[in-house]
Amino acid sequence: MDGTSATATFSKTVLVVDDSRAQRKMVCKLMERQGYAVLEAESGLAALELCRDQIPDLVLSDWMMPGMDGLEFCEAFRQLPRDRYGYFILLTSRGDKEDVTRAFDAGADDFLTKPVNVHELGVRIRAGERIFTMEQELNDKNRIIHATLDELQSVHDGINRDLIEARKLQSSLVRDRYRDMGRAKISLMLRSSGHVGGDLVGMFPIDDDRVGIYGIDVSGHGISSALMTARLAGFLTAGVPDQNIALTKNKKGHYCPRDPKETMALLNERIINEIDTELYFTMLLAIFNQTTGELVFTQAGHPSPFVQRASGCVEIVGSGGLPVGLIETAEFDQCATMLRPGDRFLIHSDGITECSKPTGELYGDDGLSLSLARHKDVHGQACLDALLDDMVKFSGCAEFDDDVSTVLLEFTAS
Repeated sequence: MDGTSATATFSKTVLVVDDSRAQRKMVCKLMERQGYAVLEAESGLAALELCRDQIPDLVLSDWMMPGMDGLEFCEAFRQLPRDRYGYFILLTSRGDKEDVTRAFDAGADDFLTKPVNVHELGVRIRAGERIFTMEQELNDKNRIIHATLDELQSVHDGINRDLIEARKLQSSLVRDRYRDMGRAKISLMLRSSGHVGGDLVGMFPIDDDRVGIYGIDVSGHGISSALMTARLAGFLTAGVPDQNIALTKNKKGHYCPRDPKETMALLNERIINEIDTELYFTMLLAIFNQTTGELVFTQAGHPSPFVQRASGCVEIVGSGGLPVGLIETAEFDQCATMLRPGDRFLIHSDGITECSKPTGELYGDDGLSLSLARHKDVHGQACLDALLDDMVKFSGCAEFDDDVSTVLLEFTAS
């Protein structure tokens, strides 16, 4: 047999175990000719001690030995800690089927009858070497897999850290979660389903009488949607009125609001003509006058807003409309409603009404209406928290499949 048949990384160490010195020497000579480094032991116990220091690639062990016989040694050999496989061949003059079964049950890989035939031994050894070669190839591939997984984990950890920071940055887009305008009190809630999301809510004071509020839901989820919300936040910034697309200056140099439908048309034009993206978004933009109680809004594919009267009854208002950034020639309508002291106006994303139970039942407009009615005497952020708690109870889950966002405008008597 050609001693180079195994792979270059195959160490080719054999342990020959036999209580007969003559038989042991004969087998050792045969194995040296095959290119093996040979270890030898005269008993099972002595062989076991050798194996504690060095696990051989191949074991050729006599079965019938005093003390620990070959079968017992094989069982003990299989219990030793190891980082690679050891191929075990039992040598014996016993050859009935029951003996063969016992040998394989004890952990032997092959069975060779005495006297040992040189050619037959070579065939059995080549079979063992094929197993060693396959094991080496498998170990090499496993190392590559583990290295790749470690690299992927490192990349994943880096992305996760970036997403955590991105979540903080996105949260900073909603700087004020509550503002008291005097007779109008505004509360905001933004909760992403993942690290970052595609919902955005906000408000911007216009003058002593008027304030703008809005809710946005960008198509899709994740990083691309979150980047779009950041861009849109710049269009509707409260900190730099000159950059707010919803505002314009009159002849006296004072800021005044555009009609919401005009602002929506400008946004639609900007998104389609200036931003190369497949994303679009739904939006509801409202301008409220806290002196007169007039609220004017445009609904661009966003869920219809709710008006809750001071009595607690809930009305759903709005006319639907097309999303922004989807159709170049889209036109947007404008609606108006009057709020009286004690009334409130709620903008919400579809993450609320499309919240579902495991059975598939949706929370819907009815669920939100009932929740608002239930909490008619709860105000501000506490009211939004109560609405969220009702969703958790309905769905049976504290985490939702979609982003959840709301704007609650409350018109007070004072």
